[in-house]
Amino acid sequence: RAAPQERRRRVAPLAAAPPARAGDEPLLRGIFEIGKRSCDVVLSARRLRWSPILPESPTGDSSVALQAQEEIVEMKDVFSVKLKRRRFAGQKKGGTLLGITIFKCLKKEENKLTDCAIHLNNLSEDHCQSWFRQLKEILNGFPNRPKSLKVFVNPSSHKREAAHIYYEKVAPLFKLADIKTDVTVTEYEGHALSVLKECELQAFDGVVCVGGDGSVSEVAHGLLLRAQINAGKDRDCISKPVRAPIPLGVIPAGTTNILAHTLYGIKHAVTAALHIVMGHIQAVDVCTFSTPSKLLRFGFSAMVGFGARTLALAEKHRWMPSSQRKDFAFIKTLADLKPEECELSFLPLQIPQEDAHEKDRKKKERTKKGSKDQWQKIQGHFLNVSIMAIPCLCSMAPRGLAPNTRLNNGSMALIVVRNTSRTEFVKHLKRYTSAENQFNFPFVETYTVQEVKVQPRLKSGPDAKENMCLNAASAEGNCPWNIDGDLMKEASEVHVRVHPELIDLYGVNTDDLESSQAMCNCI
Repeated sequence: RAAPQERRRRVAPLAAAPPARAGDEPLLRGIFEIGKRSCDVVLSARRLRWSPILPESPTGDSSVALQAQEEIVEMKDVFSVKLKRRRFAGQKKGGTLLGITIFKCLKKEENKLTDCAIHLNNLSEDHCQSWFRQLKEILNGFPNRPKSLKVFVNPSSHKREAAHIYYEKVAPLFKLADIKTDVTVTEYEGHALSVLKECELQAFDGVVCVGGDGSVSEVAHGLLLRAQINAGKDRDCISKPVRAPIPLGVIPAGTTNILAHTLYGIKHAVTAALHIVMGHIQAVDVCTFSTPSKLLRFGFSAMVGFGARTLALAEKHRWMPSSQRKDFAFIKTLADLKPEECELSFLPLQIPQEDAHEKDRKKKERTKKGSKDQWQKIQGHFLNVSIMAIPCLCSMAPRGLAPNTRLNNGSMALIVVRNTSRTEFVKHLKRYTSAENQFNFPFVETYTVQEVKVQPRLKSGPDAKENMCLNAASAEGNCPWNIDGDLMKEASEVHVRVHPELIDLYGVNTDDLESSQAMCNCI
C-alpha cells in the first residue's frame, strides 16, 4: 500500500457525455481555486466547466461521486470578466494579482434577474492573462450587447426616484459590463425629444430611458421620429414609417410602468438593466396616431373616455403628490362618470387561410383597393375606448389591460365599453385585478384590428360648457387622449394604425406567460 504522500490525485472526469457539439471544443484548460477547492477548469465557446481535484479513493472507483460535483456556467449568461487584484487603500492601478472574476446573470423567481460573481483564483499573471483575453473574446462575440448607450433620466418621475435608481442600481451594472454611457437628466417635458432630434445616434448602440410610461413614450416617439427624418419621410404623412435605428431600453421608475411590466413581467430596475446588458432584444409593434393633416405621435397604447379624462384631471392637479393626485382623479372622474359620444371606424384583422403565396397576393390586392369594403363602423355613447398594440401588463392588471394581443403580432386590441351604470362599470374595472374575464359583460366589446378611426361628437349649445368641465379638457373643447400615459387633446378625427415590429426593445417577450394565455383562451 502506497504511503499517503505518494498517493496520486484524481481529476474528476469532465466529459462523460455525447460527442461535443459546435462550440463545445475546449479552448483552454487549467487549474484554478474555486470556493477554496482546487479545480480542473475547461473553457469552450459555449460554456465554462469545472470539477474539483480530489485524492484517488482506495478502491479507485470514485467517478460517479466526482462527476456529480461538476459545475457548468453557460457563456451566454456571462456579461463581464475582470482581473481580480489586491490593492492598498488609495491604490487605483496595479496591485497583486489574485485571479479572475466572472460575472453572470442569474434567473430568480417571478421573472427577476440578479448578478452573481464566480472567483477563479490563480496567482500566475501569464495564466490569468491568457484566460482573461479568451473570455473577453467570447463575450465580444455575442450579438446585440451594447457598448455605448444614450441614457435619459427623468428626475420628476413618480416619487423623484429615477436619478437614485439609475446611479445606485443601474449605472454600476453598466460600468461592470464596460458599457460607456452619455447621460441626460431631462429638465422639462419634451427635453428628450429635442435631444434625440439633434444627437448623433450612430455613436450609440441603444437608448435607455429611466422614468415612467410618459417618459418612455416620449423617447420612443423621438427615436422613431428621428428615423423618419433621416429617411427623408414627410412627417405629416407617414403611411409606412421606417424602423427605429437602435433599440430602446426601459428602466422602470414611474407609477404604473406598463411597458416595463409587459417586457419583463415585473417592475425591477436590476432585471431591466441586466436585460439591456445581456442584449436581449424584442421586436415590438408601434402605432401611429394622426389626423387627416398631420402625424400626432408614435405610441403603443391609447385610451379615450374614462382613462383619458382621469389623466386630464390628474394633470390639472400637478401640485398634489403623485399617488394622491391619481387617486383623487380616479375617484372624481368615477363620481362624474359620463359617456363620450364617438363614431368608431375600424378595419378588422384579416387572417386568410390560403397558402403563403396566395396570402401575399391577396394582401397586395387589399392594399391596392384600400380595403374600403372591409371597414366596420359603430357609434354611440362610450364610457371608455382602448386601442392597444401591446398587452399592457401592470400591477393593477397582472394579465394585462389587453391580454388578447401580443407584442409583435401586427394587430391592435380595440376594447369598447358602452354606456352603463356606475355600478356595472366598477364591476368591470375590478375584474382587471381578479382571475375573472374583465370583458364578460354585455356592454363590453372587443375587436382585433389593424386600423381605427375615432371621431368625437362634441356637444354644442347650452350643454357644451358642462361637457367640457366633465371631460376635464381644455377650454377649446378638445377631446382628451391618454397615449402611453401622456395627455394629448385633439378635436378632429384621429386615425390609429399599427406597424409591425417598428422598434426593438431590450427585454423578453412575456406574451407566453401562462396567465396571459389562459386569459386569451377564454375571450
